[in-house]
Amino acid sequence: MLAFTLLAGFYVLVGLTLAAAIFLDVLFLVQFQTNLLQYAIALSLAAAALVRALIMVSRRSGGEQPGVAVGREHEPVLWQTVEELAQRVRTAPPDEIRLVAEVNAAVSEDTRFLGLRATRRRMYIGLPLLQTLTVDEMRAVLGHELGHYSGAHTRLGAPVYRGRVSLIATVQGLRNHPFIQRVFTWYAKLYLRVSQAVSRRQELEADRFAVAIGGRQAMAGALRKIHATAAGWDVFVGNYLVMAGRGGVRPAGVFGGFHALMTDPGRQAEIAKLNEQPEEVSPYDSHPSLTERLAAIEQVPEPQHVPDPRSALTLLADPNVAVQAVEQSMWTQEALATLRPVSWEELVAEGMYAGRNADALRDLAVAGQQVMGATRPYLDAAFEAIARGRQAELEARLREQGWNPSGTLLSGVLVQALEAVLIQLGQARWTLSWSGPARLLFDDGEEVALTEYAAQVAANPAAVAGLRQWLGDHGMRHDYVPLEEPSPAGVR
Repeated sequence: MLAFTLLAGFYVLVGLTLAAAIFLDVLFLVQFQTNLLQYAIALSLAAAALVRALIMVSRRSGGEQPGVAVGREHEPVLWQTVEELAQRVRTAPPDEIRLVAEVNAAVSEDTRFLGLRATRRRMYIGLPLLQTLTVDEMRAVLGHELGHYSGAHTRLGAPVYRGRVSLIATVQGLRNHPFIQRVFTWYAKLYLRVSQAVSRRQELEADRFAVAIGGRQAMAGALRKIHATAAGWDVFVGNYLVMAGRGGVRPAGVFGGFHALMTDPGRQAEIAKLNEQPEEVSPYDSHPSLTERLAAIEQVPEPQHVPDPRSALTLLADPNVAVQAVEQSMWTQEALATLRPVSWEELVAEGMYAGRNADALRDLAVAGQQVMGATRPYLDAAFEAIARGRQAELEARLREQGWNPSGTLLSGVLVQALEAVLIQLGQARWTLSWSGPARLLFDDGEEVALTEYAAQVAANPAAVAGLRQWLGDHGMRHDYVPLEEPSPAGVR
C-alpha cells in the first residue's frame, strides 16, 4: 500500500507540473511579461514531454505471452501437483500454466480496478528448472510462487509494476528537460527503493510457504541450484545460443545442448567458482541475496515431509514433447521457416565461421582489389599489396569497410582471413567444446595458431612469398576469389 500510495503521488507530481505550466502560460498571456516567456516555454515543453511519455506507456500492450500453455489434458500430473499445493497454501490455483525457456518460475495476475479484482492467473515454469531440480525442490519452488497468490502479492503488484514502467519511461522522455528530469529521477529512485524493498520482503514471505511444503533442505537446495543454473544459462546463451542465425542455421536441440554444458566437468568447475563470488547487493534489487534467503529459511520450522528425490521431469507426461514445444516457442515463424536446424557441432562450425572469418576474408580481398586495381576481389591482390609495402592503404580500405582502427588491424584481419581459407579448403574446422571456447583444428587434431605468423607477414613484405607457397601447398590457387556466402561445413 505504501508503494501504491507513492504511485499515486507520482501522478500528483505530473498534475502539479501540468498545472504549473498552464499557470505560467496564462500569467504570460495576461501580463505579457517577457521575463516569464522562457520559463513558460520550458515548462510547457516539459509538460508536453510528460504527457507524451504517459500516453506511450498507456498504449503499450502486454504482448504475446512467452512459452507454451499446457492444459490439464496435456500435463495432468503437473496440474494435479499445482492444484494440491494451492490448497495447502489456501489460494486458488492459476488459470493457466506455461512452460518457458527461462531459469525461473513466476506468477502473474491480470487485474481490474487497480488490483482490487483478479481476472486471470498465470504460472510460468522454466523448463531448465525441470531439467535441474528434484521433485521435492520443484514442489518447494511451486509453493513459493503460489505463496505470492496466497499473500495477495500479485494483486497490487500489477499496478505497482506498471507504475514502475511509467516512471522509467517518463524519466527517459524528459532527457531534453534536465531540471524537470532531475525532479522525476529523484522521485523514481524513491519509488523504486520502496517498491523493491516491499518485493524483497514478499520473496521472504513466499519462501516460508515453500518451506512449509517441501522442507528447509528442498528449498535451500532449489535456491542453490537455481543460482548455479542461472549462471550456466548465461554462459550457454552468451557463448553458444548466440550463434543461432549465423550462417542460416539454428540448433536442433536447444535444451540438449544446455544439459551437455551443465554436465560438463570443466563447466561445472567454472560455474562453481562463479557461485563462490560475493553477490552484489543493491537497494533496487527485487529479490534478497541468496545468503539472506538461506539464512531466513533456517529460521522457519521444519515440517513433516516424505522426500521425493526423483527428477522434476517426472512431473511431465512426456518430457521430450514438452522440450520440443518450448524450443519451437523460442523462435519466430520466420526463423523456423528460414533457419536450418543442425547439430550443435555444425552450429558452432557455421556460427564461428560466420562470426569470425567470413567478413575478414571478403573484406581483405575487396581491400586488395581496391588498392591494386584488380578486376575481381582476388585474395592474392591483398598479398601483393603487402609485398609492395602498401599496408597503410590496405588498412585505410579496411577502415572504410567498418573495421576499427588499431595497431594490429591488418594482422588481425589477415589471421581471420587465413583461417577462413583453411576452412574453405577443407583443411580445418571449428570444433565444439562445452568446457570452453570453440577451437579451430586441423584434420589431425592440431590447433590452428596463425596469430604470430600473420603478424610477421603483415610487417614484412618479404614474407609474402612464403605465405603464398604455404597456401599453395594447402590447395589455394593464386586466382582464388572468396565466395560471398561460404558454407564451410558443406565442403567436408
